[in-house]
Amino acid sequence: MGKWTVEELTPGKTVEATFWPNAAEGSAFKLRATHLDGRRTPKVVLSNDERIVAGVPCVVRVVVVHKPEREDRGRIEVEFVGRAPFRIEGVYLDPVVSKKLQVCLEGGLNILLDGPQGCGKTVLARSIADSLGMAFVFFNCGAVVEASDFFVTIQVRASASGAPVTDFIKTDILIAIEQAADHPETRYLVFLDELNRCQESARNALMPALDATRRVFHPIENTFIPIPDNVQFIAAVNRGREFSGTFGIDAAQLDRFAPLQMTYPPPHAEQDILARRHPELSATNLEIIVAVADAVRNAPDLPGTLSVRATDEACVYLAHPLFAADGKRALPEILKTSFCGRFTGRWDDVTSDAGAVWALIRKALATFQIAVEEPGSKPGSKRGDA
Repeated sequence: MGKWTVEELTPGKTVEATFWPNAAEGSAFKLRATHLDGRRTPKVVLSNDERIVAGVPCVVRVVVVHKPEREDRGRIEVEFVGRAPFRIEGVYLDPVVSKKLQVCLEGGLNILLDGPQGCGKTVLARSIADSLGMAFVFFNCGAVVEASDFFVTIQVRASASGAPVTDFIKTDILIAIEQAADHPETRYLVFLDELNRCQESARNALMPALDATRRVFHPIENTFIPIPDNVQFIAAVNRGREFSGTFGIDAAQLDRFAPLQMTYPPPHAEQDILARRHPELSATNLEIIVAVADAVRNAPDLPGTLSVRATDEACVYLAHPLFAADGKRALPEILKTSFCGRFTGRWDDVTSDAGAVWALIRKALATFQIAVEEPGSKPGSKRGDA
């Protein structure tokens, strides 16, 4: 979709938009937007309609276009019609969770996404930013050791004389906070991935950022700085005995977030997601891949589970020309790699987790009348053999 023309935006036309506070000096309008229905507008879109909430997608009606003949002047005035439907592309959300998410986003609450690996937490965060026109800031907490690591990293370099010099490099979080103060018209979504992979003592540095205090310690300036209202935090955690290198989150830290539970999409929803990503694959092949994955996920006594990354990876293989010509005959080998390889042991060791997954794959493929050949299999190899 290209840019709107003035002729297309006639008075009375209804479109979707997301408005932000108007920072232009001397303007009589409180809210502004630059896109309608996701397309760039030829003139700035302005409104004073009190029913419009900044940052919340809505449906508006064009009232008047000022100076339509000028490319460098004029404005488009609109009025509120109603709320826009809440859409998040490329990820599945339970309908109730989707409603909760919308409430949290409109209220500016910190959000904690809790769910199994590969269920779409990062994709969801990116999709939120894209849908709401927010600047997306990704930060992996697994690299945090000290509290200051959230905001600066320490780099040592040689000076012109050869003496070591210590530089403090701002992290993307600190840069975003500073930019948000300078650009109040832009909303920033800071995504704290793998929050529980850094120690609790380091996470304590974020406590004032996540509560009503809304400030953080600036290690370079040696002072506390406020967090602007146009910064919102979303964190993601993986919790469970199957994860190593994770730390517990205490009640006080959890209380700074609105927790939302995520899970893997049901088969029909996962097929829809994969169909959009891999339109070249047939519906039958997608059905088979998802059905096999569903059988593995619902198997009892398997530590860990199978992420959406695994089904997406299987689609990538199957769509490639090296495998596409083989059709369904390639599926067993592809699933053996993409599915069994995510569990301990080997596919040909019936006593290992990978071997148990291979048995589930064979059984599921049999329901689609897909034969599995196993030349050179070595049953009884040692459990855990890589």
